[in-house]
Amino acid sequence: MNYWLVKSEPFKYSWDQFEKDGKTFWDGVRNYLARNNMRAMKKGDLVLFYHSNEGLEVVGLAKVAKEHYQDPTTEDPNWSVVDLKPVKKLKQPVSLAAIKSEKRLSEIQLLRLNRLSVVSLTPFEFDVLMEMGKTKI
Repeated sequence: MNYWLVKSEPFKYSWDQFEKDGKTFWDGVRNYLARNNMRAMKKGDLVLFYHSNEGLEVVGLAKVAKEHYQDPTTEDPNWSVVDLKPVKKLKQPVSLAAIKSEKRLSEIQLLRLNRLSVVSLTPFEFDVLMEMGKTKI
């Protein structure tokens, strides 16, 4: 199993909307590294949902429901989407400030590749974030 973190601006697509929808395809990725990360996602992989720009916090846990396929919002074959399904909201959101101050997360891609909308997490980083969010799978 692999672990990921995806970012969304809450005014565009929030965790609450995601839960209401029950499933979504993750589109709009126009960065090749982020796209490659999505193409590496496998059905069943766990994904942390991060509110960017507003909130700046990890708020929920999702699961990859369908592996990558052509982005239906564009005819350009360079872009892909994956289907994500919400699992649960974190009991406590994990703020960017808390992530930055946590020494165990000093190498997390969220901080090193901060403009990337889809990043991989190590199993250890995932576990630390879940611990900080006071949430068990």
